[in-house]
Amino acid sequence: MAICNKEREKKLLLVGSIANYSAELKLLLTTLLLICGVATLLQFLPSRFTISSSDLRFCISRVSLQPPPPPFTSLSTPSSSTSFSTPAPPHEHLTNGTIKRLFNPYGSAAYNFITMGAYRGGLNTFAIIGLSSKPLHVYSKPIYHCEWIRHSNPTKPITTRGYKYLPDWGYGHVYTVVVVNCTFNGTTINADNKGGKLVFHASTSGSGDTKFNITDRIEVLQEEPGTLNASLYVSKAKYDYLYCGSSLFGDLNPQRVREWIAYHVKFFGPRSHFVIHDAGGVHEGVLEVLKPWMELGYVTLQDIRDQERFDGYYHNQFMVVNDCLHRYKFMTKWMFFFDVDEYIYVPPKSTIKSVLKSLKEYDQFTIEQMPMSGKICLSEDYGKTHRKWGFEKHVFRDSITGIRRDRKYAVQPRSLYATGVHMSQDLSGKTTHKTEGMIKYFHYHGTISERRESCKMMVNSTQVTYDKIPFVLDTTMRDIAGAIKKFELKMIGSRLQNTRQ
Repeated sequence: MAICNKEREKKLLLVGSIANYSAELKLLLTTLLLICGVATLLQFLPSRFTISSSDLRFCISRVSLQPPPPPFTSLSTPSSSTSFSTPAPPHEHLTNGTIKRLFNPYGSAAYNFITMGAYRGGLNTFAIIGLSSKPLHVYSKPIYHCEWIRHSNPTKPITTRGYKYLPDWGYGHVYTVVVVNCTFNGTTINADNKGGKLVFHASTSGSGDTKFNITDRIEVLQEEPGTLNASLYVSKAKYDYLYCGSSLFGDLNPQRVREWIAYHVKFFGPRSHFVIHDAGGVHEGVLEVLKPWMELGYVTLQDIRDQERFDGYYHNQFMVVNDCLHRYKFMTKWMFFFDVDEYIYVPPKSTIKSVLKSLKEYDQFTIEQMPMSGKICLSEDYGKTHRKWGFEKHVFRDSITGIRRDRKYAVQPRSLYATGVHMSQDLSGKTTHKTEGMIKYFHYHGTISERRESCKMMVNSTQVTYDKIPFVLDTTMRDIAGAIKKFELKMIGSRLQNTRQ
């Protein structure tokens, strides 16, 4: 009997549920019929009473509990990164029956000119360093002019044609590097030392759109009254040696940078200076190892991270070294161009001073490369490699002969108009490549960005083959590591002893 009562209760609950759902279903059907009836009625109303579909959607959205979508940004107030253009007609019908097709330009693919620096090259000449659209220079002939406007007589400017150098020809991406020389022949600029400004005119000469010749007027240099020091261009330079570094980028190893700067300050001596360009690689750890040398006046650090906005070759290193060349052109006797994983070396009983004295008749010389493995180490260093400096533990040299290797170089900068990464092709003097046995550089490729222990293979031999490349033992740099460590301790104390990789 109890079982029958339970079955009866279940049937009653089921009937009640269906009744409830039936009521909701009736309400839904009634609503739909009402909406359809209104839609049918709208078709017979006059046009002035027309309700748009957007109005209908608005009414329905008010019935729902959902909040309305965010309003669309007005076209009259576009954001800074968005532009809107009125659609142009695709063609015209000419009176002779021809259909004339129209081409409608919008925006700009690349800037005409991006300046990094402008510097005096003497009493009557200037250099402007920057980037320009590569297609502009490949497919057209842009024209440059310079104008000197005197503060004392601004209505009578002096003008001259600019001569351009393309030191990274063939390597640029969207942008290529341009160095413009503006020489005012027979005229000393700012001779009265009353000041003035250099205005640079960059003309596209119809490139991109032959209908137009756009000229940008750029004020690139100001000289205040009394600031011209004419003796700077004929007097002895402040430094004997100045290092112009390429763009530093990536996650660099602070310990390797520490070793490199300590080695070269000792190598070049007290009349030397190092210009470091931070393209994102000088993070906090690297900055800490540079600070002591900055405080002593050996290092100048320049933040050039904004150049990454402009797509040039390899973090725009050609532009960077050219800016460094012209910025410090009259501050040093010799200028060196190489990287922070490369170590300049001269044989025992020689000094950098004696070597350069023997090369003084040349305005440029190149330096032979000694490629070192950054992975092979000696078995006797096993368990101690983390305490050794990079050039102390990496002692195996690539012994392949008869191939061309990249060289680095040094110049007497007053003879250069523009420069490159591996050498300059724009200079007024002589170049020599015959420096074997006089000066060379050890190259520890890849070690500067290796943050973990770099020794991958431990060997107990003077010869080894790794990745099909024969290596021989070369302890040249290892033998002087102790002297470099003592020098660092003497110069800056123990503040960098706990530097991490």
